[in-house]
Amino acid sequence: MASRTLLATTCLLVLLFLTTLGGALVEAHQGPRSPHRKVAPRRGLSTTANAPESSSSADGYATENATTFDVGSFGAAGDGKTDDTAAFQEAWTQACSSAQPAVVLVPAGQSYILKETNLTGPCKSRVTFQLEGTLVAPEDKSGWGNPGHPRWIKFTGVDGLTVAGEGAMDGRGKSSWRNSCRTNHTMPCTFAPAALTFASCSNVEVEGITLLNAPQIHLLLERCRDVTLSRLTISSPSDSPENDGIHVGHSDGVRILGAKIKAGDDCLSVATGTTNLYATRIECGPGHGISIGSLGRGNSRAEVSNITVDGARVSGTLFGARIKTWQGGSGYARGIRFLNMAMDKVKNPIVIDQSYCTTSDPSNTSACDHKQSQSSAVQVSDIVFSKIRGTTVARDAIRLHCSQASPCRDVVLRDVQLKTRKRGKKNAATSTCENTLLAESSNVSPAPCSSATTKKDFVTLIR
Repeated sequence: MASRTLLATTCLLVLLFLTTLGGALVEAHQGPRSPHRKVAPRRGLSTTANAPESSSSADGYATENATTFDVGSFGAAGDGKTDDTAAFQEAWTQACSSAQPAVVLVPAGQSYILKETNLTGPCKSRVTFQLEGTLVAPEDKSGWGNPGHPRWIKFTGVDGLTVAGEGAMDGRGKSSWRNSCRTNHTMPCTFAPAALTFASCSNVEVEGITLLNAPQIHLLLERCRDVTLSRLTISSPSDSPENDGIHVGHSDGVRILGAKIKAGDDCLSVATGTTNLYATRIECGPGHGISIGSLGRGNSRAEVSNITVDGARVSGTLFGARIKTWQGGSGYARGIRFLNMAMDKVKNPIVIDQSYCTTSDPSNTSACDHKQSQSSAVQVSDIVFSKIRGTTVARDAIRLHCSQASPCRDVVLRDVQLKTRKRGKKNAATSTCENTLLAESSNVSPAPCSSATTKKDFVTLIR
């Protein structure tokens, strides 16, 4: 019996030895195990750590082995009372000059008063402006920098910039709206500050932030390349004058991948010099809808091409999908697609207006005299309105009013179903056109453009 017990014990020991040896050999063959990720360090002037996991892309606002510059370490109080402009400027200067990727951290739970702030490049490496707290503009914006087009927070000449987080920017625009000549005709007409501006920047990502109550434009892109905007929330009252949500001009390769926009003017406006813009998952309203233009003001030349809005819900707005150009301009707006749009209680869902006119001075009525010369116009061509459905407040659901001097060409209406909310023939939606050449009209209600020019009429028209 004892010998059997000894034999069993010996076999067990041999088995354990072989198992341990085998595991060691396998581990040696596979190489050493990966070390644990570094724990995020405490807040400080300059620390190195792995940034949070990115929900967007590998180049998104998660920057591996980045140096963090907490604005609080540069003297920002974050109490909603102290002017923290200088602290932010210094934090940016240090981050921008960092040889390795950098994060400017705006901590959550704090409010920072900032005056006009210009954060300039070029930077030595990628910079992430991680906005978790709230930036607040002062009530008094008098004397701000450029008297023509003032900016609140402006990034200039930065390549490889990310602005992301769950924080907000509150432009506190009430005083600007109150003093606008559009609401108070006794006041002089001036430009109010844009809230967040990117000028001459490239490879930019903006994700997750909230923009509130901009004095005029919430987010402005000018002379930028390769910009991605995603998961944005933009909000201001419906009566805030000239208050666009997103305004894009002179930019190439802009992608808007999700935005909820409530504004006093256009939710999205696309100005001259813009090409290769794609927008999807847009929620718009209140506001003036999604607009190309205005273009050609003051007899200027405009160039806009390859613009696609694919997937938008527009609710309670003055317009839905609109192209607007001034008389007397030149150039072109072409390759424009409005696709897969849902309209709910929109006054004018589909519009091309080549007699657009507005004036910053409401008392100057002659500025919008539509009897002025129409010897030239921005050429509008290759336009598609497809899979657009919903309701209109006014009967004028489709209005394609083009210039006699330069008629609209190759306009497509496809799978468009729009109706008024009131029943009865006298309340039925209508469709009107002037100087428009339809390349296609299929499955369209209201009946497509009974006054639109036919190809025969078009030939006669341009002789």
